[in-house]
Amino acid sequence: MAPVGSTKRSSPRRKANHPLPRQEQELELNNLDVGILGEYLNVNPPWEDMVVNKIKNMLVTEQGLVLDTICLFLEKHSQFWEKQEVSFRDASVQKLLEFLSLDPRKATDKAFFFHLYGMILRECPSVEQVQSHLASLLDLSHQHARQREGIALAVGLASTKHLEEVWALLEHLGRTKFLRSAVMSEDSQDEILKSSFLSAAILLTRSLQAEYGSQRYKFTQIPELILCLLNILQKEPNSLTTFLRQKVILVIVGLSNLRPRFKPLLKSQVLKTCLQSVYMLPPSKDLKEDLLSVEQAPNTTLLYKKTVRALDLLLQNFISENPSMDEVCFLLQHIEHWLKSDKIHERSRAVQSTYLLLQYVVDSLKLAKEAVPSMLGHQIGVLTLLWREKDKITQQHSHFCVYLLMELVFQQKGKLVESAQWSKMKHFESNVFREWEMKLYYLVKVFKEDLTVAQHTQLILTLVHNLSTCNHLRCDLAAKLLLMICVEPGFRKEQVAELLQGLFQELPNIHLKNVQQTISQATLALGIQHIQEVVEVILSLCQPSERWILPLWKALAANYHVAREVITLLYIRLRLRPPRSLLQSTYRARLVSLMALGTIYELLYTKEYRDTVCWAFSGILLGLLTELYYLLEMGLVQGMFDYQEDDLGSKPLGPCRICMEALKGLFWTNEYWEVFADVKLIQGWELFGQLETFPRGVTLLARAMAHYNCEIKAVMGQALISLKSNEERDNIVGICIIIEFLNSPDASHYVSWKTMYNSLNLGLSSRNQMVRAMSLKGLSSTLMRPKKATLLRSRLMELLDNFLQPEFQDPAGLMKILGHLLHCLGVQGIGIVSLKIAQHLLSLFTDERATVREGAIFLFGDVIHYGGKKLQQSLKDLASQAAVPLLLNMADPCQEVAMKAKFTFLRCAILLKWEFRKELFGKLAWGQGLGAANDIFVYMLESNVGNYQQFLSQALMCLDSSHTTVKLAAMKFIGALLQDYFNDLCLYLRKNDVISLKKCLEALRHDTDSRTRNFYLNCWNDAVELSYYVQD
Repeated sequence: MAPVGSTKRSSPRRKANHPLPRQEQELELNNLDVGILGEYLNVNPPWEDMVVNKIKNMLVTEQGLVLDTICLFLEKHSQFWEKQEVSFRDASVQKLLEFLSLDPRKATDKAFFFHLYGMILRECPSVEQVQSHLASLLDLSHQHARQREGIALAVGLASTKHLEEVWALLEHLGRTKFLRSAVMSEDSQDEILKSSFLSAAILLTRSLQAEYGSQRYKFTQIPELILCLLNILQKEPNSLTTFLRQKVILVIVGLSNLRPRFKPLLKSQVLKTCLQSVYMLPPSKDLKEDLLSVEQAPNTTLLYKKTVRALDLLLQNFISENPSMDEVCFLLQHIEHWLKSDKIHERSRAVQSTYLLLQYVVDSLKLAKEAVPSMLGHQIGVLTLLWREKDKITQQHSHFCVYLLMELVFQQKGKLVESAQWSKMKHFESNVFREWEMKLYYLVKVFKEDLTVAQHTQLILTLVHNLSTCNHLRCDLAAKLLLMICVEPGFRKEQVAELLQGLFQELPNIHLKNVQQTISQATLALGIQHIQEVVEVILSLCQPSERWILPLWKALAANYHVAREVITLLYIRLRLRPPRSLLQSTYRARLVSLMALGTIYELLYTKEYRDTVCWAFSGILLGLLTELYYLLEMGLVQGMFDYQEDDLGSKPLGPCRICMEALKGLFWTNEYWEVFADVKLIQGWELFGQLETFPRGVTLLARAMAHYNCEIKAVMGQALISLKSNEERDNIVGICIIIEFLNSPDASHYVSWKTMYNSLNLGLSSRNQMVRAMSLKGLSSTLMRPKKATLLRSRLMELLDNFLQPEFQDPAGLMKILGHLLHCLGVQGIGIVSLKIAQHLLSLFTDERATVREGAIFLFGDVIHYGGKKLQQSLKDLASQAAVPLLLNMADPCQEVAMKAKFTFLRCAILLKWEFRKELFGKLAWGQGLGAANDIFVYMLESNVGNYQQFLSQALMCLDSSHTTVKLAAMKFIGALLQDYFNDLCLYLRKNDVISLKKCLEALRHDTDSRTRNFYLNCWNDAVELSYYVQD
């Protein structure tokens, strides 16, 4: 130790009847029972003054001889010290007693010689002699308790005048014996050393408290002594049968008053160990049971109260040394673990300690005003969540703790008058639900008004982290308070990010439905106040495909206006596209447009956003198209062609693939599946995978949209806006859509001729050659040049005459021209001509040339659309006639013919309004094998009850097909019809139909193909049986 400059500390403000912890701990320490030590420390023997005078008159050498004599005597007879009194016959001792004029019977008193030894050391003027004989004293045996108490007595007496020497010796002893033994020893010697050490520490601490000059010294060995004491506590069994815990804690309190003050790390170790040692004790009823087996056990209640009081003194002493809000938070930080304990009695003890500590601070101290630790908000939150404790006392104490902490907050802010909310909240004591709700409401207002932003944020995060706790009462209260805070107007923008990040982290651990619902409501409340910040934060939390991010997006959809703002903000961020120079590999992952893209993709398949996506359909469509073009430009095509569309378990990986699937999903999820199907069956989606074919893909998509009247007005408006953009990709997408929509009969209803004319003229000045060319094409359309329709119709009639000639040389090329003319005349319609073309096309379905069959089937799909509403019924009849030939042509050996057959077959099904059309498309697009074929057959037959005669006759005609695959398909169709719909055929067929069936079968009887002969054998009996039931 070394002397240091003393500092004067001002007396803290306190109530007159409330003792300071320093005074109380000194009183408690002086009253500790330390065996024989107390007999000599607290009462001066009548012979002491006389003996002191004689000692003072001795020479230093004489004092040394006396000390040697006593030490030799104590060492020689140490084995007898377990007895109360022993008769010793030692001549040197008898002479010493005679010299000191003492009764010879003193030789039998165990404590006397230690007392005498300590007195001589105290009065000895020689520092060297004191050090030497102190060492000799401590080398004596510590085997018996009374020996240890005697040694401690002697050391304590010596320390009153030789403090530095005693302390130095204890430093050495701590390094060499007690500390090492306390850490390592496992046998009975451990208990001996522990007891000796504690006794000496008590006496030393008493002496230092009584010595005013001790504050001038710096005791460098305090940390090691503290560690020894803490180790004693740690090794105590988890029961309470002695005052050991109280003694250790009070000694620590006494040592904490010396210089230097405890460093934070040491103070933290003290708090952790002392709190654990006391709080982990069994409940009070169990402590009584432990004491039943201990003889002469102290009163349980008194024992526990003194131990807990020692702990309270420790806490109060720490705050008195550093009266600041930082220190309050530091202490509460260590108690917090126990406030969250799963055991009721541990929580109760922790709350009680907190209450007494805060009560002391409010009543007796004046804290420094400069500190505003954010951690205080967290601790207020922890204590507030105990308001729903089952134990009423703990519940009450937790209420008081929050009140007291807020009182400290008011003091820090210099508030002299309570706010109205605080006053109302404090006086609510009823447990009636309505009043309880109002109490929480006022509490939330107080927190918002009086806590700093950082403190309030920590409070919010504390509530969030308790949403997943196993304690349902605490969890429910956390959810309720969090919702109140979020709903309260004026929620700060800077808190949004931390709150949402906390919620996202906790979501996987929250399983209670009511808490999940509360989180959704809180997120929505944030969205109503700060939607832009909420969207930005949620986008930044993780990848959009992460499972736990979706509940936050869903929550925002509960309010229609908020949902619209979400989609709008996502659209804006989708268009934040940096140039290629900024697209380093590390930057791509954080690209805002890609995060927005992934989120849009996920929300397309989220039912809560279905109406909102429909509202924003046109904007999303143009945004996705331009985003896809941008990604192709930037070369971000990873995973573009690896994705399996028909695999429901797979998810697109690369940004290009995500954008493509989002584009498809936009139509599929918004009841515009026909558009998706149309493009799918002509393999139009594949065109979006490359820049060179991208415009053609947009053209086919827009054509399908026009065909099914899909959001023409809104998309046309967006396309016109895109045409005015400075971005070429916007111009390209816009003009492709506009040109196709010009051929829609509905386009003129939504856009004026002048507006369209001005927009197309603008396109003529574009930097992009394709945009200029397509703008010129648009200006020459029949919508912009109505007189052109007459010329085109005249040309169509000329071509039709050639087309109807039986030996026309290039029907495939002519059909392409006819298709183009039909497309250009789409606005005007072609009337009765469509029927002639359609009838002739039906005859070409069986042409030997694959290109002709392909062209005829594809053109037939267009013709039945362009015929107009007046001829719709006639066109439906033709579509019905084409159904079976189209179905059988799906087995055509030419894949292009088979694909065009699927395309036109679906168009016919849509025109005829068959049932299960969407399911039918699924089988056409992705179905394979007999299962898919059977499903298509069922969908067709179930949607055309009564048309069995027509279907049978069409299938019989296909038995003459020169293509084996088509012929086999016809056989399967007829066989299934006879097998599965026999009863229906009996009702709808006529005699002539059965006769025709039998003739066709007879013709196959001697066919060279075994499959054909088997077909005949399988169906002949059905045909014969059918003839018995069918009547004219």
